[in-house]
Amino acid sequence: MKVVLIGALIALAVALFGTRIFIQFLVRRGYGQFIRDDGPTSHHTKRGTPTMGGAVIIAGSVSGYFLAHLLSWSPPTVSGCLVMFLLVGLGLVGFADDWMKISHQRSLGLRSVQKLVLQVLVSTVFAILATRFGDKGGRTPGSFHISFVRDTWVNLAFGGTALAVVLFVLWANLIVAGTSNGVNLTDGLDGLATGVSAMVFGAYILISVWQYNQNCEYHFSNKCYQVRDPLDLAVVAACVMASCFGFLWWNATPAKIFMGDTGSLALGGALAGLAICSRTELLVVILGGLFVLETLSVILQVGSFKLRRKRIFRMAPLHHHFEMLGWEQVTVVIRFWIIAGLCVAVALGLFYAEWVVT
Repeated sequence: MKVVLIGALIALAVALFGTRIFIQFLVRRGYGQFIRDDGPTSHHTKRGTPTMGGAVIIAGSVSGYFLAHLLSWSPPTVSGCLVMFLLVGLGLVGFADDWMKISHQRSLGLRSVQKLVLQVLVSTVFAILATRFGDKGGRTPGSFHISFVRDTWVNLAFGGTALAVVLFVLWANLIVAGTSNGVNLTDGLDGLATGVSAMVFGAYILISVWQYNQNCEYHFSNKCYQVRDPLDLAVVAACVMASCFGFLWWNATPAKIFMGDTGSLALGGALAGLAICSRTELLVVILGGLFVLETLSVILQVGSFKLRRKRIFRMAPLHHHFEMLGWEQVTVVIRFWIIAGLCVAVALGLFYAEWVVT
């Protein structure tokens, strides 16, 4: 368990002190955020604030993870490395998007098709690798079973291995797209997405540690969990959570730096990776309930306007609607944090309740 603590401490230190250095570097270079004119007028004061801060979250997470294993003399696992691959891979996609915005001084970066293709490429590589590398018990990082708090009876391998891999790749792409876009849409107010992400990844520490203590490798019962590397997933979650906390010090109102798509896509990718590798694919919908609400608000807004030529909200995503109603940004952030915390609490309750009643 010490590897979890070591990784978190290193990630926290890198993110906390590294963000300040990164802010100074970005300010000297003049790499600031471009603010849309059609957004809330209060956001115009943020024009020029350094962005791409997600690079520090990635650096803190990766350094914390690998240094923790180095200092504890324990090798990293396939599951942990695959989640880190998603974190870094989607972070690079977000970095390319942010760089396009900064270099061209506009609110649009990569074209939607370009962004989608790159996301699908990274997700597909992850999904294919997740179906391989079975341990001595035959368990792979990913499962062909659709999972909630553990694998359910829904099996993608009903038509053979080849079809199962294809279906799993599609399923994994759907999860990655949902989580990464959910975090990306939520990242619109100072500290909002960072704080919510810290809560969700903190929940995954508890889930993974519990799965480790009740793992089928050591405990043979109908309650044990068929997760390949649960303790290492706890290390990953701890490193990402700590990096979010370190970054939040500088990202809280008034934000000195934004995470940009570099951070939001990376965090969404890591969240999807943890959900898939910990066999909690549907539970993540409840864990990240606020991300779901933000995404639904955009879907409903766009759908309503196209079908009825009427808008449901004053502005989407949802947090902007409350801003337009006159709420202070800090008020919106804190109340959305409360909602996110309740979603996490409900999800953890369901996770534990399933184990109790099984």
